[in-house]
Amino acid sequence: MSTDLNMPPCPADSAPVDVVGAHRTETRRPAARHPENHSVDAHHDAHPGDALSRRRRGVLIVLLGAAVALGPFTVDMYLPAFPDVAASLQTTDAAIQLTLTATMIGFGLGQLLIGPLSDAVGRRWPLLIATSVHVIASIAVVFAQDVTGVMIGRIFQGLGASGAAVVAMAIVRDLFSGQKLVRTLARMALVTGLAPVLAPVVGAQVLQFVEWRGVFVVLAAYGLLVTVVSAILLFETLPAEDRGTFDRRIVLRRYRVLVSDRTFLGVLVVGGMTFAALFSYLSSASFVLQDLYGLSSQQFALVFGTNSVGLVFLNQVGARLMRRHPPRMVLTIGVTLQSMGALALLLTGLMDLGLVAVLVSLFLSIAPVGLIGPPVQVLALADHAHEAGTAASMLGAFNFGVAGLISPVAGFFGISVIAMAAVMCVTLAVAHVSLWLVVRPGVSREVLA
Repeated sequence: MSTDLNMPPCPADSAPVDVVGAHRTETRRPAARHPENHSVDAHHDAHPGDALSRRRRGVLIVLLGAAVALGPFTVDMYLPAFPDVAASLQTTDAAIQLTLTATMIGFGLGQLLIGPLSDAVGRRWPLLIATSVHVIASIAVVFAQDVTGVMIGRIFQGLGASGAAVVAMAIVRDLFSGQKLVRTLARMALVTGLAPVLAPVVGAQVLQFVEWRGVFVVLAAYGLLVTVVSAILLFETLPAEDRGTFDRRIVLRRYRVLVSDRTFLGVLVVGGMTFAALFSYLSSASFVLQDLYGLSSQQFALVFGTNSVGLVFLNQVGARLMRRHPPRMVLTIGVTLQSMGALALLLTGLMDLGLVAVLVSLFLSIAPVGLIGPPVQVLALADHAHEAGTAASMLGAFNFGVAGLISPVAGFFGISVIAMAAVMCVTLAVAHVSLWLVVRPGVSREVLA
């Protein structure tokens, strides 16, 4: 990997952009947004990221993708260990599910803080500080003596990992917009998509040799690697003249801009509810498949990885569909397919159709989340270049906050396929209401300048 990833700054959309190329400096002004079209803009508009060579752009995508993947690794690598942690700490399955909720709360709080902070002081230092917090928290969990200690450590793990995700999204929005934003997010998804596939497999393999605390040793090592590599390779993308100040009034003003955008709020609800459905699966699947159906941790990792491969594949399909079709149409397809899968899972549980039917229904309810991710990100960030960090943080905070609150509900009604599927169906019903009553009528622009 190159050590000269000196990425150019990105001023606000309304100001000229000085892009330093290999041989000359050009002053480019981003194109104006257009009121209507049927697909994401495919025009060859200038972007600050154009100054990056293909090699350096590839390094950037891998680096930011690895930083974002810290979050999925923090969640998914731990899942195969749920039964072992419950036995080791002599606590209940519901209490262990709450450690996942604690992680989600940390994710939400971290994004609410780090998003506005990155708009005020730049992208690089918030990312480095956040990943360092993740490393310290991972080490703290290794030495936790009870479930309360694990919960506290998981909160700070989530808080730290969230910094990587929100800053990475803001960096991409600094450098790209329109069709290039879609393509870059899709390519990052190829990298981050490996995380939910590899994380449970790595976790299951670690558990073959050491107890569950070894999972957190590996997470600490991964977080440290991300911190060191980012410190060496990642340079600032938000110049000082385009930053605000971390002032309460300015932060509140940014949030007012976002909450006054009806479409943004609608997208927020759709993203949060579909994400909550996903986390109902994450919090329950380990107990359902291992305790009720007798799968080993390695077999569970294989099932989890298969679902994740489907999710990553449809994520790339969604990005390609948006080259020709409006993001809201792709979003509608994704939410509809996920809802059909959740209904199939509920019927499978009610009719007690067995393990194979459960696995097929789970795949059909999880893979379509990949279709939902790209349009949610594009529609949420498209009109908010001036508060990209805050918008990304609000999107992430809502997703993880809602997921953290809803995911233990299935455990409250007992560990079963029916409880897991019922929670998924309810959250997806709310997503449909927001999609059809707010998002689809509210999106008046499908071209991103």
